[in-house]
Amino acid sequence: VTGGGGVLCAGFAKALAASGAAVAILDLRETAAQKVADEICADGGKAIGVAANVLEKESMEAAREIVNKKLGPCDILLNGAGGNNPKGTTTKEYMFPEDLKEKTEGVTTFFDLDISGIRFVFDLNCLGTIVPTQVFARDMAGREGATILNVSSMNAFRPLTKIPAYSAAKAAVSNLTQWLAVHFAPVGIRVNAIAPGFFVTDQNRTLLLNPDGSLTPRSNKILSHTPQNRFGTPDDLTGTLLWLVSDKASGFVNGVVVPVDGGFAAYSGV
Repeated sequence: VTGGGGVLCAGFAKALAASGAAVAILDLRETAAQKVADEICADGGKAIGVAANVLEKESMEAAREIVNKKLGPCDILLNGAGGNNPKGTTTKEYMFPEDLKEKTEGVTTFFDLDISGIRFVFDLNCLGTIVPTQVFARDMAGREGATILNVSSMNAFRPLTKIPAYSAAKAAVSNLTQWLAVHFAPVGIRVNAIAPGFFVTDQNRTLLLNPDGSLTPRSNKILSHTPQNRFGTPDDLTGTLLWLVSDKASGFVNGVVVPVDGGFAAYSGV
C-alpha cells in the first residue's frame, strides 16, 4: 500500500490486514509507515513499514526487495500515494474581470499558478502510480488473483473549483487505470480504481474545518451538494476495496473506476 501512512491508505492497509493479508505499508515518511504497521501487528495482523519514494524507481526497487524478502511476491498493489499542492491551487473559484486588470496581493489566479507546483501534483499522482506499478507488477504477472487498485478521485469525474492540477492529475489516474487494465489482461493482472468523494484527511483538513472544528464555507457548499449530508470515513471505503481486490468477488471486473461519494455525482444541485 503506497501512501500507507495517510488517513485513507492506513484504513486500506488495516482492512486488508483484517482480511488476512500480509501488508507492506510504503510511505515517504518511515515513521508514519511503521506506526500503521505497529497498529496492525498489535491487532493480530501481519505488516511491515517500509520507507519508499514513489517518484524514484531506485527507491521503489529497494522497497520491493524488502517486501519480497519479508513477505514474498506482491499479489495486491494498492497505489494510494497522491495529493495536492498549494502552488497548483487558485484563490478564487472563478476568474473575474477585475482580476485581469491588476495583481491583488494574496490572490492567485490561474495565470499565477506556479508551474513547479502543477508539475509536482502531476508527478505525485500520475507518476506516483506508474513507477510503483512498473516495479511491483513484474512479479505479479502470471500470479493467480493478481490485482492493482489505484486511487482516483471524484475530481476526475467532476473537477472542483480552485484545484485544476489535482483534478486533471486524478483524471490521468482514471485514464491510466483503463489503459493498464487492457495492457495487463493477457498476463492475468486486473486493474481498477476507487474514487473517493469528500473525506477529511491530513491534507485537506484546514480547507474543510476551522481551527475550532466547525465547517468552512467550502465544506458547507460540499455537504449541501452531498445527498447523504456528511463526509466519508475510511470505513466507507472498505467494502469497495475488498470487493475490487478479491478475485472471487470481482474476477470479471476490470478497468472500472468506482465512485464512493455519498451521492455527490448524482446530484445536479436542484
